[in-house]
Amino acid sequence: MHATLRYKGYEVAPSAQRLPNGLYAANLTIGTLPSTRPRAHRSFDALDYFFDERHALAYACRWARMWIDEQRRCA
Repeated sequence: MHATLRYKGYEVAPSAQRLPNGLYAANLTIGTLPSTRPRAHRSFDALDYFFDERHALAYACRWARMWIDEQRRCA
């Protein structure tokens, strides 16, 4: 289990899933904070694949920040 982060009004939950071939898939769940009604969650699976779990988690975090910034820019 990895820590949930907060970024600009969203909860970000990155995860890395080890696959049978030894690679790690970078996965991500982004949700609005509890104070936001209605709460919404989006899941993104297998954003990319990495040889190292830390790289997969770092990529998922960077991807989340870019996605959130884009959502706020378009709002």
